[in-house]
Amino acid sequence: MSSESVLLEDLAAPQKNAIVGGPFGSNLVSKDYVDQGTPVIRGQNMGGRWVSGDFAYVSATKADALSPNKARPGDLIFTQRGTLGQVSIVPSGPYDEYIVSQSQMKVTLDPGRADVHFLYYVFRSPEQLEYIQNTAIQTGVPHTNLGILKKTPLKLPPIQTQRQIATILGTLDDRIDLLRETNATLEAIAQALFKSWFVDFDPVRAKMEGRPPEGMDEATAALFPDGFETSGLGEVPRGWRVGSVYDISKVIYGAPFASKLFKAAPPGRPLVRIRDLKDERPGVFTEEIHPKGYLLKPGDIAVGMDGEFRAYIWGGETAWLNQRVCVFHPIHGACSAFVRLSIAPLLAAVEASETATTVIHLGKNDIDRFRVILPSSSVLHAFAAAAESVYERLVLNKQKAQTLSTLRDTLLPRLISGQLRPPEAQAALEATP
Repeated sequence: MSSESVLLEDLAAPQKNAIVGGPFGSNLVSKDYVDQGTPVIRGQNMGGRWVSGDFAYVSATKADALSPNKARPGDLIFTQRGTLGQVSIVPSGPYDEYIVSQSQMKVTLDPGRADVHFLYYVFRSPEQLEYIQNTAIQTGVPHTNLGILKKTPLKLPPIQTQRQIATILGTLDDRIDLLRETNATLEAIAQALFKSWFVDFDPVRAKMEGRPPEGMDEATAALFPDGFETSGLGEVPRGWRVGSVYDISKVIYGAPFASKLFKAAPPGRPLVRIRDLKDERPGVFTEEIHPKGYLLKPGDIAVGMDGEFRAYIWGGETAWLNQRVCVFHPIHGACSAFVRLSIAPLLAAVEASETATTVIHLGKNDIDRFRVILPSSSVLHAFAAAAESVYERLVLNKQKAQTLSTLRDTLLPRLISGQLRPPEAQAALEATP
């Protein structure tokens, strides 16, 4: 596959402000933000294939004043300072134009020379990420600038080849996105059922009013009482009680694996640290077998104990659990969904109550104080019968997404470098279930 050597600036559209940075600091400040208007692309809107998330806005008048800093659908956005290496595409909707913040840069490409989706994947390749890190300005907070971006060297195949590569990699990302959207729906289903049964107590209230509970058969409805009694957490259904989190789960803490033995690749098992919980892709491996080690398995509920406290459903491969990460393992008939949804608001309350000026911490003493509502065992089993299959599908989808992500990350550098031809990659894609 023949490629030409070009600079990024060579690929810019022949128009004014095709490659621009954000406005000078004083030209866009927080007091300029309004409730609605033209969205501003900030760091929090980056990180994925598309610019997205919660936007700040400026008025139409302010947007016109910042006209040179506008981005439009099909533009590439780069991070200038902060998390270097981030790149996203401006989507075709729902907005026609955006303002680039001070920490971002925008490139409008010449579509006859460069495919925006191909360039997006180029800038996600290991080679290009390494170039960005090596050329970053290290004074103060590491950052780059427009001059460096313009002079970024690239290997550019013919436009048709670019589109073929972008289609293959984009198809994988589309499949990953669909699995994640499906999982968001599955989580919402489990959460809605939990809220109805164990927060709003809808079946109990319906029976008190002489109505059949909605969405359940007579046998399940018969499991719920028709009244309330007072507890330490307020009113709870009659016959239920309030207990410790240890009534529904065993808490397992990660072991202090020696960091000097960490490696970037096998041999050894992957090791899960707090930073790995969100993307489920451990960044280090170890051959150490700690006497107090716990192997985190798909479906486990893992919680990081520093920084922020979220209950994650692990969907990655089996891995050692590092210190400052713990697992809530369901016991006594409780299922994973019941345990996770019971502890989520308790974790959020601890996080909200922390006033530390640096990193906040979750300790065993905090967990010891967790109190949860304990329904009858029959209701607990009925909820497990309804919700556990949802969580099993969720974990399976996570594992499928991991497989697709690995394939994409394997194909990406080989396609970009020309080591692998698009027809060969297409065959690998079609062979993946």
